[in-house]
Amino acid sequence: MADPAGRGALAAPPAPQGHYVPAVVHAGTAYAAGMTPRVDGRLVARGLVGVDLTVAEARAAAGLAAGNALAAVAQAVGGLEQVRRCLRMTVYVACRPGFTQHTAVADGASEVLRDWLGDRGAVARSAVGVASLPSDAPVEVELTVAVTAR
Repeated sequence: MADPAGRGALAAPPAPQGHYVPAVVHAGTAYAAGMTPRVDGRLVARGLVGVDLTVAEARAAAGLAAGNALAAVAQAVGGLEQVRRCLRMTVYVACRPGFTQHTAVADGASEVLRDWLGDRGAVARSAVGVASLPSDAPVEVELTVAVTAR
């Protein structure tokens, strides 16, 4: 599906890295599994924010992870036009102790949702610092979305 900002098409979501599905839809709500910054199945950023990555690099990685979560939802519901509104997003940030710029990193994810969905992409959000994430990913994004009932 085409990107309204002219960046091309929304990529297919990455294949699961374990025994789960990319998204589940139930009773008008879609839940995306935690998504990391993968392109063509390959993690494109690794390590701790504030040690191995700058805030700007982590912000870009969060945007990519959010795009993957949105792609998982779109695939599960048959397209972005079925998305009524983003409800909640949690952005996990793998970071060094004492790191305090979680919000700046998570803003990269929020911006991607707004770019693709406009006001429907405005979301309640948490940004949480953690010691590590799967495969040494610097960020992981979970997304909950209201969708048109099918």
